[in-house]
Amino acid sequence: MLTPKGREIPKGSLISYMSNMVKKEGGINCAQGLPGFDPPKELLDILSKTAKESVHQYAPGTGLASLKESIASITPINAAPESFLITNGATESVSLIYLYLRQKNGGKLNSMAFDPVYESYSNLPRIYGDNFTSFKLEKCLTVNFSKLEKTVKDENIDLIFLCTPGNPLGKLWSEKEFEKLVDICKKNNVFLIFDAVYSDLCFSEKPEYNIDIEEGLVFYVSAFSKMLSITGWRLGFLACSQNHMKNLIDIHDYTGLSSPSVLQHAVSGYLAENDHKETYLEPLKTKIKTSFDLMKETLEDAGFKVAATEGGYFIWAELPQKFENGFDFAVELYESKKVAVVPGLHFSNNALNFVRINVAKPIDEIKEAAEKIRDFVLHG
Repeated sequence: MLTPKGREIPKGSLISYMSNMVKKEGGINCAQGLPGFDPPKELLDILSKTAKESVHQYAPGTGLASLKESIASITPINAAPESFLITNGATESVSLIYLYLRQKNGGKLNSMAFDPVYESYSNLPRIYGDNFTSFKLEKCLTVNFSKLEKTVKDENIDLIFLCTPGNPLGKLWSEKEFEKLVDICKKNNVFLIFDAVYSDLCFSEKPEYNIDIEEGLVFYVSAFSKMLSITGWRLGFLACSQNHMKNLIDIHDYTGLSSPSVLQHAVSGYLAENDHKETYLEPLKTKIKTSFDLMKETLEDAGFKVAATEGGYFIWAELPQKFENGFDFAVELYESKKVAVVPGLHFSNNALNFVRINVAKPIDEIKEAAEKIRDFVLHG
């Protein structure tokens, strides 16, 4: 596929494509969802001590018992520790559930997510040769539930992915919206993966969703990657009913096997000894919101239209009118200013003139990136 300026858009992840430019040639990486903040000091201190202990062999396949107990106490679902499975990041959780449901469904799965779509949701079906539907929100980011239910029926949807706040679009689903979605799932026997990776990073009050995993339709997925700024640790978890869990464990035994023992012990110790929400999460949210506001103001001053984001890491923005293609824009921005962003095409065929920008970085770095983007737009 060629852009209007004759550039060939590469296959594969455009997030990796743009990020690799920074890794090779330097610059500011606002493409990949990497936090620009250090993990909690207390966590690193515990990790240092833990690394000297005898915890360097395989962890239990389902996860460290003490860690699952801590997770059960901090997640918003009413579930016992045995309802949780520790995975190698939320990505493994989603992939594991998808493979299990695909087998359960006879080797085929019709899935859906909300446009613009996070890359795993659309690429898992592509890898397996399954059908995938991208459902577009209304202009004000509301959901037409009548249209949604019709699409679910017409496309014979088996599974819906929901991330709230989302990636790349930080829409925060209200409690009523979530209830309506669950009702549609129940009426049409559709499974729902509730991806809560960014749920602790809401800019306003966090909704209190009624997430019931025991009915068997909802799978809860999250990770420590964003909430503790440890994306490289690859520690995630999922929760589901016991009817599903034994089958997921069986698949996990032959795919992920177990997550790193040392890291599980470190996070378990940290959660047991610290109030992570007060000492780390709240200040982290403030930092991200401050960076978001600065980038938003600068972009809008340069002619961008910034979507109404309510949490997470990202700005989702429509380019100023003189730019017609996000890939051309991203490449030229990097070549000129050494700032990497992701073309919107990576997330939606409806977003040729959009970009995603990671703002989960210190304010000084965001200020520099924002000014460089503004200067590129106004002066080339």
